[in-house]
Amino acid sequence: MSAKNKSILLKGNEAITAGNNEGFLNLCTEDTRWEFVGDKVLNGKEEVRTYMEQNYLAPPKFNVKNLIAEGDFVTAIGEISMRDKDGKLIHYHYCDVWRFKGEQIAELRGFVIEKR
Repeated sequence: MSAKNKSILLKGNEAITAGNNEGFLNLCTEDTRWEFVGDKVLNGKEEVRTYMEQNYLAPPKFNVKNLIAEGDFVTAIGEISMRDKDGKLIHYHYCDVWRFKGEQIAELRGFVIEKR
């Protein structure tokens, strides 16, 4: 299942990069949970959808450096670039730990730090 989960996550990243947030959300469970460690927790697809609408003003760009899978978990380590509300491009380092339930994304625990 580990290789399948990696494939699903990469498909989700491609959808987001293409501006297709709904394509990504279709890969998630209804009760998906996103925790941005030290910041906020989003519960359910509707909260994630709202977050994406408010924060992905332009599609983010991912540079996945490592993708590690075991059992129901995939850890993605890399960089993401996103535009802020003023249109400025901000670059971040990230480590995302994704939990899968069957073939759907059930949970994210993300560690995100702005690059300096």
